Amino acid sequence: MTDNKRIQNPDAPGVSTRRAALKLLEAVLRRGLALEQALDDAARGLAPNDRGLAHAIAAETLRRLPDLDALIDSATQRPLPDDAKARSALRIALVQALVLGTPGHAAIATVLPLVEGGPRKLVHGVFGTLVRQGATLPEPPTLPDAVAPRWHAAWGDQMIEDAERAIAVPPPIDLTLRDWGNAPELSGISLIAGHLRLGEKAAIPTLEGYAEGDWWVQDLAASLPARLIGKGAGTALDLCAAPGGKTLQLAAAGWDVTAVDISEARLARLRENLARTRLEAKVVAADLLSWQPHAPADAVLLDAPCSATGIFRRHPDVLHRVRPSLITEMAELQARLFVRVADWVKPGGILIYATCSLEPREGESQLKRFLGERADFSIVPVEARELPEGLAARPDGTLRLLPGMLAEVGGLDGFFIARLKRAE
Repeated sequence: MTDNKRIQNPDAPGVSTRRAALKLLEAVLRRGLALEQALDDAARGLAPNDRGLAHAIAAETLRRLPDLDALIDSATQRPLPDDAKARSALRIALVQALVLGTPGHAAIATVLPLVEGGPRKLVHGVFGTLVRQGATLPEPPTLPDAVAPRWHAAWGDQMIEDAERAIAVPPPIDLTLRDWGNAPELSGISLIAGHLRLGEKAAIPTLEGYAEGDWWVQDLAASLPARLIGKGAGTALDLCAAPGGKTLQLAAAGWDVTAVDISEARLARLRENLARTRLEAKVVAADLLSWQPHAPADAVLLDAPCSATGIFRRHPDVLHRVRPSLITEMAELQARLFVRVADWVKPGGILIYATCSLEPREGESQLKRFLGERADFSIVPVEARELPEGLAARPDGTLRLLPGMLAEVGGLDGFFIARLKRAE
C-alpha cells in the first residue's frame, strides 16, 4: 500500500481524532452548539485519550481562530469560504503544527482524509507553503471581530489586552474544599480559605481526596457568590443550580438547600457530587418561570442563565457562537427571573444575583432596573475580607470580575455579583 493510500484511509492512526475535532468545529461555528454539548456525538467511539485530544485540538483552534484564518488567507489567491471544509482542515493542521507541537508531516497527513474528494492539493499546498515560510501565530491571540468592539465599548483598551492574554492558554484548575480546615496534600496555592489552585494538570479522579469527596472542581470566581452568603442554619435556594458547585458550598456551610435547575441531565452530575461529598440537598428539576417554593427562604442565590461570555478562557467556543441576539434573549429572561425570585426571599433575607457574563446588559443593567422597581431591596456591599487578596468591590458594593484580575496567579473567570437584602 502506498503512502498516498494510507493517507486516504479514514481509519489510519490519528484520522478519526481529527475527524472528531472537525465535527466539533462545525458544531460550534455552523450550528451554534457549545463545545462540551457537541463532544459526545462528535467523539463517539473514541478512546478517552483520543476524545481528549480531539477536544484539545478544537478548543485551541477556537482560541486562535482569527489568527489562523489570517494566516490561511495570506497563502491563498482568493479567501476560502468561512465554512469550507478545506479551511477547517487547514485550521486543524496549523494549530497542531504551530501550537500543539505535532510534527508537520503528521499534522497534514491526518487532516487530508477530511477533505477526501475535495481540494486536497490546495490544503496540502497551503500548509506546505506556510510551514516552509516559517509561519507563526501572534502572541497573544486576537479576539474575534464580533467580540472585541463590544467589549471595548463596555470596558476599554486594557480589558481587551487582558482578554487576549487570558485566551492564550487554558486556565488553571481550582478546587473548593468541603472542610476548610482539612486541605488535601496536593501541589498548588490557596488564594482564599477553602480554596486550592492546582499547580499542574492532572486526571481529576486520581487526585487525593476526590473519592472521599473532600473537594470539587469550581473556578474561583464561580465560588464567590455562595461565599457571600456565608455560613448559616436556615433555608437556601440555589436557582439554576447545575452543575452544582454552589449547592455543595451552601450545604457544606450548614444551609438547608433546595437546588433547582431546568435540566434533568445536568442535575445528574449534581446528584453524583452530592453522593461523593456526602452532602445533602433537595434537588428539583423545574422551570423557574413556573415553579414556586413552598415558603420564602432565608437566602436565595440566582446564578442567572446568561451568554456565559465570562468563561471564555475555559470555553473559547462562546467567543464564536454568542451573538447579540442571544445576549438580548438572555437579558430578557434574567429580567423576568430576577423579579420573580425576589418574592422568594424572606423579609431580612439575602438575595445573590450573579452571572458568568462580561456583558453589562447581563449584570449592571439588570441590577439597576431591578433596584428601580423594588425599593424593598438594597445592596449589601461586598467587603475586602470576603475576597481573595487583589480583588475589591466597586464603589456601589457590587463585584465585577474582569480578565486581567489576579492574572499573576492564573486569573479567574468573568463574573458580575450583587448581594442584596430584603427589608424587614
